[in-house]
Amino acid sequence: MLGAERSSYHYRGRRADQAELKKRLKEIAETRVRYGYRRIHVLLRREGWDVNAKRIYRLYKEMGLQLRHKPPKRRVKAKLREGRCAASCSNEVWAMDFVHDQLATGPKLRILTVVDTYSRFSPAVVPRFSFRAPDVVEVLERVCGEIGYPASIRVDQGSEFISRDLDLWAYTRGVVLDFSRPGKPTDNAFIESFNGKVRAECLNQHWFMSLDDAVRKCEAWRRDYNEVRPHSARQQGADIAGKPVSGTWPAAAGRSWMTPG
Repeated sequence: MLGAERSSYHYRGRRADQAELKKRLKEIAETRVRYGYRRIHVLLRREGWDVNAKRIYRLYKEMGLQLRHKPPKRRVKAKLREGRCAASCSNEVWAMDFVHDQLATGPKLRILTVVDTYSRFSPAVVPRFSFRAPDVVEVLERVCGEIGYPASIRVDQGSEFISRDLDLWAYTRGVVLDFSRPGKPTDNAFIESFNGKVRAECLNQHWFMSLDDAVRKCEAWRRDYNEVRPHSARQQGADIAGKPVSGTWPAAAGRSWMTPG
């Protein structure tokens, strides 16, 4: 029998597996999106869980369920909690933003860009002189009518994206608006990367003589991006319009979504 110093003894916890508690905690947090850990603790106690508030707080933080300190005031379809998972199929997560440019004669252009974060398919690159919230909704409705609605769209805090019109559209279509934190463009890194490609490969390569000319050239680049351009994230595979990683895009994927406005 070997002797051992008492100072080397360590307590071994006997805490039971908390998988069921974590599961229920997550279910409540997803349905009661404005509840903090204290209110969730009260609900769990009512259901018969013999747990104290400290344990709920620890699990709450560990699972990343804490509310943002300054949640965007975006009504019902704003995503209020931290944490994002990588998309696992097409049409699960889209990213959307604006790029700015101008005609050769001086008038400014705003270009709405949209990309699927999983397949890298771009359903829309739409230039117009100005974009209001109803214009964004119009483009999205036209695109989604052809290839389906995404589960969520990542956007920044721009006025067109925080509008009542887009929130109402998202609510009626079952789409979650996932807002970036103010001053944190890395929260929407996919669209920032895509916008860089639009800038380098399209906008910087052309003069736009008119809005119609900008529409044609942006649409030609979008088709080339979807159907010809190699994509490192997809092992350099081309033709993401016709051969997506998951699912099948319609033959209309190469059709123009753009109308001058």
